[in-house]
Amino acid sequence: MLDWGNCVENGVPTLNCLPVIFNSVVRWALIFGAITALFFIIFAGVKFIRSGGQPKLVEDARNTLTYAVIGLVAILISFAVINFISAATGVTCIKYFGFGKC
Repeated sequence: MLDWGNCVENGVPTLNCLPVIFNSVVRWALIFGAITALFFIIFAGVKFIRSGGQPKLVEDARNTLTYAVIGLVAILISFAVINFISAATGVTCIKYFGFGKC
């Protein structure tokens, strides 16, 4: 796992910090995407409840749910693909975006 201790020399960040920063940004972006997808799944449920059986509102809620689930599945598949490629090739550093550590 990458950490800040390996990239700072004499208190000054070096170019070795780029993979650490990239790792942090990607990790937080994926977490944010998953939380957003879960929020929209809950939001779609509320839309279903409030639709009152009106076909247009039910269709809107169904579309919201569909797109939220597609987004969540895409995020989960991205993790699975990275782990599969890492396991199949034996290059474990791609799991952590450690470009200089391979």
